[in-house]
Amino acid sequence: MSKVVSAAHAASLIKDGMVVSVSSSSGLGCPDAVLAAIGERFDTQGHPKAITTLHPIAAGDMYGIKGIDHLAKPGLLKRTLCGSYPSGPSSAEPPQIWKMIGDNSVAAYNVPSGILFDMHREAAAKRPGVLTKVGLDTFADPRHQGCAMNAAASEPIVSVQQFDGEEWLYFRAIVPNISIIRATTADERGNLTYEHEGAYLGGLEQALAARNNGGIVIAQVKRVVENGTLKPHDVRVPAVLVDHIVVAPDQLQTTQTPYDPAISGEIFRPLSSFRTPEMNVQKVIARRVAMELRDGMAVNIGFGISANVPRILLEEGQHGKVTWVIEQGAVGGVPLLDFKFGCASNAEAIMPSPHQFIYFQAGGFDASLLSFLQIDRHGSVNVSKLSARPHVTAGAGGFVDITSRAKKIVFSGFFNAGAKLSLADGAIRIDQEGKVKKVVEEVEHISFSGKRAVAQGQDITYVTERCVMKLTPDGLMVTELAPGIDLERDVLAQAEIPLGVANDLKVTPASLYQDRPIGLSLNGGASLGGTHG
Repeated sequence: MSKVVSAAHAASLIKDGMVVSVSSSSGLGCPDAVLAAIGERFDTQGHPKAITTLHPIAAGDMYGIKGIDHLAKPGLLKRTLCGSYPSGPSSAEPPQIWKMIGDNSVAAYNVPSGILFDMHREAAAKRPGVLTKVGLDTFADPRHQGCAMNAAASEPIVSVQQFDGEEWLYFRAIVPNISIIRATTADERGNLTYEHEGAYLGGLEQALAARNNGGIVIAQVKRVVENGTLKPHDVRVPAVLVDHIVVAPDQLQTTQTPYDPAISGEIFRPLSSFRTPEMNVQKVIARRVAMELRDGMAVNIGFGISANVPRILLEEGQHGKVTWVIEQGAVGGVPLLDFKFGCASNAEAIMPSPHQFIYFQAGGFDASLLSFLQIDRHGSVNVSKLSARPHVTAGAGGFVDITSRAKKIVFSGFFNAGAKLSLADGAIRIDQEGKVKKVVEEVEHISFSGKRAVAQGQDITYVTERCVMKLTPDGLMVTELAPGIDLERDVLAQAEIPLGVANDLKVTPASLYQDRPIGLSLNGGASLGGTHG
């Protein structure tokens, strides 16, 4: 009997009160046709009601793939646990899911992505839950928010436990009744291959979690082929785990991208085809971040200014000296920007995302380059919550997993929000000061714990357009000043907290502010200027 069904039939399998797990990373690998059918069924039939959804990374975006917003209807969605949520510019209309979170019509949780994958693995093995140190002293810790995003999220999902003389966080496993995953090709039996996908994500773990607990697995694919025509080494999810297949020939590879064979590793682009960043203040910051790297490093990269660092290495003839590793699974190559973030071209390998998170959670890589919204007196960082404009940030995603044991982290961002800046004569100029301070007494949301970083001996650097700071046991210390910046007026007076100043305060090289290559060498970085003053 054929496993191919319509999206409407697949939607009819979801009963009131079920737990539904969805494999996706924003627009990447999103089974949008099935999610749309669930929303349409609720609009016409009033069912399913009161479902819980699990999204280890995210489902959908604000640029054409609605994802979770198909389900963001009062009465349909009761509770959701997501690694991240759709995000976009403050000027855009917030997605429906954010409106539901704001008015408490859904119990919403932001769970670190790696932990959500771990919860699926534990559910699949019928073990009770996840015991982890990831998330201690962050918003995931129940002594802070316990992952809750609003008052409706009143049911605890995490507790603090003592085990073998140490303190751990314990996340109970949640068993999905339905898992909705995506691939490129299914054969008639339901074996799945991913040849046009930019990542495998966690489809196998999510399928196992449903199948092993008597649930149903629905796979959205682009096409169906004859049995026996798929190579066994290419099959990522075997037919024994797949109950139903929904064919969506027009499914997008990722946001605003029908299909790019370089994303799925079928071709390699010439390095000359990648654009390098235009000369501006963000590029200056990315250049300074690049100076923190060394030949042979495996380096994780996040969204924001640091996403341009691979392009800095390309421009400086240093491509290939660092291996980039991103949470969606790509290893090596060139991580992509903007709508295609989470994908890479010319990757050496693509790991399943849950395995990549094991690598991250244990600190197996060398460094991570990430952004910040706020930094506080402890060196803690907020990247996951902005109350004034919640849909501008997606939540934490894999940030908490990545930073929990990373040996070296370089955070990058602007010192103040809203400042008007310009470059001139190898220096930076503040034309108008920003009104919102980002170095604060306490961050609104602890995405990264400075206290734990100090206790663990992590190497933490903060790169801004005005200065570089290091995290020390005594707090934040300014170690380097940009040319054109006045230490007292532009740095110390613009922070809500006292900042230490290094005795050997250095000056950022003027070459970073000029529109030509800076002569970066990852064998020894680029030399800093002499002490300030």
